[in-house]
Amino acid sequence: MEKEAMKSLLEVIDQQVSSSILGGMEEQYEELERLGYIRIDRHTVQHAASITPEGQEFLYH
Repeated sequence: MEKEAMKSLLEVIDQQVSSSILGGMEEQYEELERLGYIRIDRHTVQHAASITPEGQEFLYH
């Protein structure tokens, strides 16, 4: 995923308390999770993502 696409998705997640993972976007969310920028909560019916401090750092610096 390109840097601008990652920042765009992180902005969406950051604007919400947690962002439901939209159908067909699991791969992009998993890439951000591998990089340590988000955490995915898989213990709910609808998986949701929240931004990590590392994600905040990447997004705003």
